[in-house]
Amino acid sequence: MQGVWFRDSTRRMALDLDITGHALNLENGDVEVLACGSVEKLLQLRDWLRVGPPLAAVARVDETEEPYQELADFRVG
Repeated sequence: MQGVWFRDSTRRMALDLDITGHALNLENGDVEVLACGSVEKLLQLRDWLRVGPPLAAVARVDETEEPYQELADFRVG
């Protein structure tokens, strides 16, 4: 997901939904998104991630549930 502003677009969508977490590039080219918020808002973000921003080619979204973490903002790394 390089060159389509995927991580920053994810950050903007997360902030719009009042979600905290991060979007990180992984060594294999995947993007890891950690998202903390209400179930309703997380489902909205998940649906958006399946499509992504314009020009993105999302092949799949793998999802796991993690213990809740209190985070202050949404970061891109």
